[in-house]
Amino acid sequence: MTAAAQKAVQATAAVSGTLGSAGAASSSKRGRGRTRKSSHKPGIKAYFLGGLNEIGKNFTLYECQDDMIIVDCGLAFPDDEMPGVDLVIPDFTFVEKNRSKIRGVVITHGHEDHIGAVPYLLKKLNVPVYGTALTMGLIESKLKEHNLTGSARLMVTPPGSRIRLGCMEVELIHVNHSIADSVSLAIHSPAGVLVHTGDFKIDFTPAEGQMIDLARFAELGKEGVLALLADSTNAERQGYTQTEQRVNDSLDSLFMRAEGKRIIVATFASSISRVQMIINCAVKYGRKVALSGRSMVNVMGIASELGYLNVPDGVLVDLNLINRYEPGQLVLITTGSQGEPMSALTRMAFSDHRQVAIGPNDFIIISARPIPGNEKTVGAVVDELLKQGCTVIYESMYEVHVSGHACQEELKLIQSLVKPKYFIPVHGEQKHLQKHAGLSMAMGMPRENIFIGDIGNVIEIHEDHLKRLGDVPAGCVMVDGLGVGDVGSIVLRDRKHLAEDGLIVAVCSIDGATGRVAAGPDIVSRGFVYVKESEALMEEARKLVYRTLEDCADRRVRDWSGMKQSVKDELSRFLYRKTQRNPMILPIIMEV
Repeated sequence: MTAAAQKAVQATAAVSGTLGSAGAASSSKRGRGRTRKSSHKPGIKAYFLGGLNEIGKNFTLYECQDDMIIVDCGLAFPDDEMPGVDLVIPDFTFVEKNRSKIRGVVITHGHEDHIGAVPYLLKKLNVPVYGTALTMGLIESKLKEHNLTGSARLMVTPPGSRIRLGCMEVELIHVNHSIADSVSLAIHSPAGVLVHTGDFKIDFTPAEGQMIDLARFAELGKEGVLALLADSTNAERQGYTQTEQRVNDSLDSLFMRAEGKRIIVATFASSISRVQMIINCAVKYGRKVALSGRSMVNVMGIASELGYLNVPDGVLVDLNLINRYEPGQLVLITTGSQGEPMSALTRMAFSDHRQVAIGPNDFIIISARPIPGNEKTVGAVVDELLKQGCTVIYESMYEVHVSGHACQEELKLIQSLVKPKYFIPVHGEQKHLQKHAGLSMAMGMPRENIFIGDIGNVIEIHEDHLKRLGDVPAGCVMVDGLGVGDVGSIVLRDRKHLAEDGLIVAVCSIDGATGRVAAGPDIVSRGFVYVKESEALMEEARKLVYRTLEDCADRRVRDWSGMKQSVKDELSRFLYRKTQRNPMILPIIMEV
């Protein structure tokens, strides 16, 4: 265990010790509070700064009596409208303005859409971060990349613990999800109890750990819950989410079928229980295991160190040594289940992987469901693998993946146990939120007690009312390389313009004394037309720029911006008339 992890474990003991008395004090306060009239209770505000009407970037802020806590701090991946952008993180403007009120950050689990923006937040304000052991291990790894491990305060807090943060106390409740150590949160405040489920499902036979702590949800329901904020990702899906054990059975049968072939399994790097199943099958059928993909190697190293992954001695081999083994002796576990352009599986498919060359002797299992929007890229990778002669198994053919999110019957069960006064669907697009709200109303929740929000919305939750307040600054901050927030709508517009119509550069030298053209103009085309096949067009464009600049000299126009604008206007009209295209035009005028 790393030194930072040891410090975190020690901090856990300290936190647990102080939380016991804090929890008792809070319980007595809540007991006294029940005898008061509801009008004497304060309200609690919820600020939705990410995770609504989108998949990813989960970021919620709660405030009660001048104390604020942050729940989750995730990122999203760029869509097709964000060319060149690496990551998308929440806008921290409102949080920075209220830095004196922030008491801490509590993380529900270790997926990127819940922890990915933590390093960027901690660069803005240094507040303690609480979460379970695996979650903190994954965050610590991220902080190393940003050189923040020395200053960050990571507090390992096991399920069942309570954290005192100002006037609020946050209780961690064990749940099942597609990553270990996931929790829901019960926020005990002077206003009442809020249950924030995070991502969850109900699995009676989980691949690792215990089943979801339904008993605690039921206890909270009996004590009284002011509001439930619940995961809506699978609100459109009927029935129950399948158990992870179904995947285990499918993998076992596929390993039997792949006898004599090399098995390559693509899955999410965070799916530790899925990787454990693959390793168990490899051991059962006498195969060695190699890991491919930076994030896969990183997460599995953390999981092994913390005891969440059990790899028998001699099973794991270095990827550089796989050529020493026959195909039937190997299993490769790789990233790339979403068809990401730079992922290991995509590079294998397009013969661009340095260590792995695929062919007819490969049996490839894609153990993941395409995230909405990724269907086309996943399909392209599958097609390329099939062209290489591989056998490819994916979700729609066999049960090689199950969701980590609750379906309709599980969502109903949680609401029936918690018995909230108010209901707020979170974590999903508008269609998911609306569907989840419909499920809640079908169970008897009054429509006026349901709030369907958007990013930037603020609500006050009070025993007597659920009231929307004025919006606060929220949205997307784009990360491109080392730049955070320096790519905005104007830069994206220019990038899309360049991608769609290309660039024309008009270069010319002007006599400083007369204002006449001294040299040029020269026309340079990039991404607009192939110059060698369009020489006549380029010559016409050159003459047009010459005439435009000479006309400026005749009119004694010596203002640089005016001259450039004249060139842009004339050249733009000419090129559109000739080609029906609108390239970006960049005039460069030099004085000699």
